Amino acid sequence: MDIRLRLARNIRTLRQEKGWSQEDYADRADIHRTYVSDIERGRRNPTITVVEKLAGPFEVSASRLLD
Repeated sequence: MDIRLRLARNIRTLRQEKGWSQEDYADRADIHRTYVSDIERGRRNPTITVVEKLAGPFEVSASRLLD
């Protein structure tokens, strides 16, 4: 599976487990909501710095999002 799609799947799964909307999650990660939406659809190729920001609200490592 393409790494962008793995990232998308993992973020969506973790976000839904927390019961957060994309907007809630984007606020927690300090990333624009539309960017989060694009990532969840596999349409963005975020930098490793952004992946680290995405992992923060879930309290997981960046590598966990890429597994």
